[in-house]
Amino acid sequence: MGQREQGVDLDTSLGYLLKQAASALRAAMEDELRPLGMTVTHYACLELLAQRPGLSGSELARGVFVTRQSMHVLLQALERDGAVTRPAAAAAGRALPAELTPRGRRALAGATAGVRSVEERMLAGLDDGDRDAARRLLRHMVAALGEGGAPLPTPPVVPPLGLEPRTDGL
Repeated sequence: MGQREQGVDLDTSLGYLLKQAASALRAAMEDELRPLGMTVTHYACLELLAQRPGLSGSELARGVFVTRQSMHVLLQALERDGAVTRPAAAAAGRALPAELTPRGRRALAGATAGVRSVEERMLAGLDDGDRDAARRLLRHMVAALGEGGAPLPTPPVVPPLGLEPRTDGL
């Protein structure tokens, strides 16, 4: 059996293509955000807090796809910079709910235009039907890889990267 027969055919692998797309998207977003002093993770954290105020560090870490430790470090930096505020002590348990400050909202507003421009570049040439089909197919792929292969419950439509929420249920 040849080496090619043992591995994944990268020319036809959807997983490899998805990884390429994700890497290209992240690099383009980093290029837009770097002049603003942000990373994709920094931006995604602000976006998530704007749409879901009061999330804990653990919830933010899950939503932004980083470890709790990484989110803790980021939240400390965002607090120091005046972009986020958290209470000194938890009202109950250990979770400290985070909220954007006016400064954080201004930083987010400045970054959102750049992030939207990246997505528009990525989707250039696709009509609304193609865009809807891509969303549907990607959601299906995510669900198929959920626990035990069972479809994941449909989360509220809150895009993690500053994209406009959909209102048509797709």
